Amino acid sequence: MAETSKGRLIGFWILTGLVVLSQGASGVMDLLGTEALLEQFAALGYPAYLPMILGPAKISGVIVLAMPRLPRLKEWAYAGFVIDFIGAAASHVFNGDGPDKIMPPVIFLLVVLGSYALRPDSRKLAA
Repeated sequence: MAETSKGRLIGFWILTGLVVLSQGASGVMDLLGTEALLEQFAALGYPAYLPMILGPAKISGVIVLAMPRLPRLKEWAYAGFVIDFIGAAASHVFNGDGPDKIMPPVIFLLVVLGSYALRPDSRKLAA
């Protein structure tokens, strides 16, 4: 394996690990539906049942990203995470929140995009 390929693979796994850990934890928190989480959703104008939809979707996406093969499902998982983070950032913008609320989903969006860009050929759809 060439040195650049090795660095690319290491970068992919670091970024993918961050996605898996953050989205996995977020999915579990969504399923737990704590009062603090429900207050955050309510402050953004979302219904209390939304975390019960997002939680399983996030956990499913995490499982798919962590598993070998399944390139088509990986595309869908990446798309779901991109939509989640764009939606989160936009929700905070429309709510009039400051950068302290807007930037975390933007940063995680960049992490997801980095993971996607660095993924090895074995995790891509065949051309």
